[in-house]
Amino acid sequence: MAPEKGNLYLIPCTLGDTPPLEVLPLLVKKAVEQIDHYVVEHEKNARRFIKSLAPRKSQPDLHIQLINKFTNESEIPDMLTPCLEGFDVGVISDAGCPGIADPGAAVVAQAHLQGIKVVPLVGPSSILMAMMASGFNGQNFAFNGYLPIDKRERKDEIKRLERLSMEREQSQLFIETPYRNNQLMESLLSSLHNDTQLCVACDITLPSEYILTTSVERWKKIKVDLSKRPTLFIIQK
Repeated sequence: MAPEKGNLYLIPCTLGDTPPLEVLPLLVKKAVEQIDHYVVEHEKNARRFIKSLAPRKSQPDLHIQLINKFTNESEIPDMLTPCLEGFDVGVISDAGCPGIADPGAAVVAQAHLQGIKVVPLVGPSSILMAMMASGFNGQNFAFNGYLPIDKRERKDEIKRLERLSMEREQSQLFIETPYRNNQLMESLLSSLHNDTQLCVACDITLPSEYILTTSVERWKKIKVDLSKRPTLFIIQK
């Protein structure tokens, strides 16, 4: 008789070095204490996070598989073999919620194909928290990931998103590699109309958290250093 399938748990983690239980519910700690099989983005980060929640857990007994931009799609079904053998598997992103702007979504899709129960746990999502704090249209918004690196292409994309926001009454979210945040901010201020509203949500849940929504015109008078700080940008026309 085949064993009952294990579940796939989507385990949120912190958005920085905040003590885990300041931003995560106890249920996440309990799940980490019970699960020994994991699919993670980076092993070192995942092990550090697991240890922070369950310091007594045996690290050598953990079974860890990687899913990132280098993972071949053909490898993903085998990541769920422990579930088929009756063991629960946890998915851990590098920051925030697995499956949201994260390669873990591919594991979730495969779990549905294999009839494995998916259990999302509560935790911080920088995308949702930025929207919550922006004052923008939470009924209609879109996350666009990274904008082009090329200056001309980036400017064109910014203008396109501004038009979309106006035509659809839709908030437009995007991110940048943290060390290029200041350059993106400069592009936004030079490309957007002065009356367009811009929210900058930086270091969410950290002691250095900075969130401000105001017009592009006013932003041009504000000095803020976003370099190497995780930041979400949202525009609404």
